[in-house]
Order: sequence, then C-alpha cells, then structure tokens
Amino acid sequence: MVTNIPNRIHIIGSVGSGKTTLARTLSAQFHIPYYELDNVVWERAEPDDIRRSEADRDALLLSIVNTKCWVIEGAHLKWVSPSFRRADLIVFLNPSYSTITYRIITRFIKQRLRLEQAHYTPTWDMFKKMFEWSTTYQRKGRYQIQDTLEDYPGKVVVVKDLKQLKQRLEQWRPPIEQQERTSG
Repeated sequence: MVTNIPNRIHIIGSVGSGKTTLARTLSAQFHIPYYELDNVVWERAEPDDIRRSEADRDALLLSIVNTKCWVIEGAHLKWVSPSFRRADLIVFLNPSYSTITYRIITRFIKQRLRLEQAHYTPTWDMFKKMFEWSTTYQRKGRYQIQDTLEDYPGKVVVVKDLKQLKQRLEQWRPPIEQQERTSG
C-alpha cells in the first residue's frame, strides 16, 4: 500500500540515530531538498564556524519551512516548533543505545580516516562530547522529545530499528509512473 508522499518532513533523534542518512535518502527518493539544523545554527566559515544569533537562526528556519517541500533533520527541540507545525510528517528516530554507540564509534573512525566528511574537526574531544550528548539523550532528551511530539498527533512516526524504517519507506515509494516521470 502506498500512502501519500509527504512534502515536508522533520526528522529528530539523538546523535548517531541516523537522521542525516535518512534525510539524504528521503531527499533523493522524493527529489526534495534537505537541511541540517546544525547548518541553521552555525554559519560555516574558516577557520571556525560562527554561531548565528537566535533571531538569524529563527529567520533562516522560517525561510526553509515556508517553502513547499523540505526534509529537515536535527537533534534540536526547543526552537524548531515552526518546523513541527508545518511538517506533514515528523519522524522520531529512537534506536537502541547500543546502535547509537556503534554509529558514533563508526562515524568517528570513518571521519578520522577521511572516508566520511564532517562539518567539524573529528577530535577526541568531539568524540567524547558525542557520548556525553548520547548519555543526556538517553536520560532525558528522548522523553522531552516524546512529550513535545504529543502536541502533533497524526504526524509522528517513531522508528526504533532499520526494519521498521524500511517498511515505512516502502509505503512512500512513488508509483512506477511517478518514478518514470521524475527520472525522465
């Protein structure tokens, strides 16, 4: 069964939950742009990124959510309510702690070996911070997300594992005719 393909998708979860990977997949599958909330918070610059003011950050988020189609991903919660309100679908990635830990370690190794790009320098300090963020998420962050998402009934899908995610993606696969139209 194919359900309507959502035009505006917000993906939220812990560091290492798979947000960016899913955003890239959905962006390619549906031919819509994706945005990383970290790039809304930070203006990428050399030698160091510059944190945007709250007003600039919020204005940038509004400029994105007021467009017709998007996938937005990030771990941010407190200031992203405009995205939640406009989203057709909110995907809460909530894998196990062991899955998140494995992904943090794997990502760090790949980044250190320059097999995967990062918007930050993959230092040991950053590696340590990812585990701190993950621990905070396990203790309270996921519950705060669950509480916040209760305000958006009918829009939220909680995904705990890859099998669940693949089943959901199959529901959104465009019909053959649409695939041919967009690829031709």
